[in-house]
Amino acid sequence: MSLNTFIFDMDGVIIDSEPFWRQAQIETLWKYNISITVEDCIKNTMGKRIDDVALTWCQLHQLNINPKLIENEIVTTVISLISEKGKAKKGLYELLNYLSKANYNLALATSSSLSIINAVFNKLSISQYFQVVCTADDEEFGKPHPAIYLKAAKKLGVSPTNCLVLEDSVTGLIAAKSAVMRTIVIPENKSDPRFSLADNIFSSMLDVISYLEFEK
Repeated sequence: MSLNTFIFDMDGVIIDSEPFWRQAQIETLWKYNISITVEDCIKNTMGKRIDDVALTWCQLHQLNINPKLIENEIVTTVISLISEKGKAKKGLYELLNYLSKANYNLALATSSSLSIINAVFNKLSISQYFQVVCTADDEEFGKPHPAIYLKAAKKLGVSPTNCLVLEDSVTGLIAAKSAVMRTIVIPENKSDPRFSLADNIFSSMLDVISYLEFEK
């Protein structure tokens, strides 16, 4: 199998934004007198598309409001936090440069909306690396459905079996595996047994470079 394509997830992979998403959810729901924790966010919404996130909280707490209100407040807060505090994850620029020099096709496939993607690209100055950008906003189903990863492969004109995906969430991992793609995970909690589904588990993107060098 010839791996010629590398597909990145974004939140928690490219940028350390998962804490921003959790903070935004906690602050937003607090306005509606709902108290949730970081652990609640990890358990119920990590890796999900924002409309699924908002609907999840409305259903879990019987909130009789339009989920779109929750969605918009969370996104606005996350964009602000990214612009103020966003930082690249360890090894990002090294891996992007390595993949570019090695002539990999590069794509982004994220559950985040285009406004979040633009905020991340502007903060980290990385848009030039990606030939294709796919957002779950354009798909009928978000992760763990494989649609967004299959769309990325189709846009690049490559077979899913030639793709290597970098993820950090179980939801994203399932999506990539369902698309019949090779998977690497850099999870927040490496002890979660569900990550055993991945082909490889690493601690940082610097480890990914070493792995790719070894696989040559």
